[in-house]
Amino acid sequence: MEIFKIKLPGPYTTVQDRGRYGYQQFGIPPAGALDLFSYQIANLLVGNKEDAAVLETTIMGLEIEIMGEADLAVTGAEAAITLNNHPVRSWSSFRVKMGDVVKLGPVKSGCRNYIGVTGGIDVPVVMGSRSCYIGAKIGGYNGRILGKGDVLKRGSGSLLSRPRHLSENLIPAYPSEILLRAVPGPQDSYFEEGIKTFFESQFVVSTYANRMGYRLEGPPILHREGAEKSIISEPSLIGGVQVPPDGQAIILLVEQTVGGYTKIATVISSDIERLSQAKPGDKIRFESTKLEKAHVFCREQRERLQVIRDGLERNA
Repeated sequence: MEIFKIKLPGPYTTVQDRGRYGYQQFGIPPAGALDLFSYQIANLLVGNKEDAAVLETTIMGLEIEIMGEADLAVTGAEAAITLNNHPVRSWSSFRVKMGDVVKLGPVKSGCRNYIGVTGGIDVPVVMGSRSCYIGAKIGGYNGRILGKGDVLKRGSGSLLSRPRHLSENLIPAYPSEILLRAVPGPQDSYFEEGIKTFFESQFVVSTYANRMGYRLEGPPILHREGAEKSIISEPSLIGGVQVPPDGQAIILLVEQTVGGYTKIATVISSDIERLSQAKPGDKIRFESTKLEKAHVFCREQRERLQVIRDGLERNA
């Protein structure tokens, strides 16, 4: 069923779901939505399963013409949303019909928005996922970012009996100064003073920030004297903080498979959603945490999502 016609695509709008796992050994990264919380809530708000495909926009928003009746929800970064030039709330569902025009403005805070639609975005499943990975031109809409005139379909799904919305107290804030919790390692032994610099300094998100990773600018993170600045390439993890020879850290994200630079720390999974909403110019600090605490934060995150899920289902 045709649902969207792209009138203005924004600079980097793609189709994403939870991601494509099990293919890193073949050079295929997971891809998928960067901010999993906003992604999951966008689906819950329109009554989808949480692994349905959505649109992920970056910084500048988009404009779409509606080609069929459906429920929509926009989550993520703070941005103005209009339906036929009338404001609508983010983090809430709203009904659209053929001929309507939905506009999503530039972000006011945060970086990425997620647009969920009844039934999810219907594009071919490639290696178990609908996520777009532009590096290999697979998944999503013909393996590329969306362009003007593209027409997307939605899957089958039932319209809501009443609108849904997320409580104000559960909506994340996206400040321009961000604290990220990180577990030292796996190559923290390659650093001495560099560890202190990493955890006690402020860094700025550079313009080299995308779905592969965020390069930071700040005081150089120095390797221990005599330590190698590169290692034998090994599989990368989302959140790994590489330190290349120039000492400017790079936080790896969802479109990376291997890396050969030493990794001073790993941002915990619970904070990736916060990182993914950072934009160039935002400031980042790191706080050291233990692996056991990271597990606690992960459980708390899952419990928070379950509370939201239960609440939306009760009020359906």
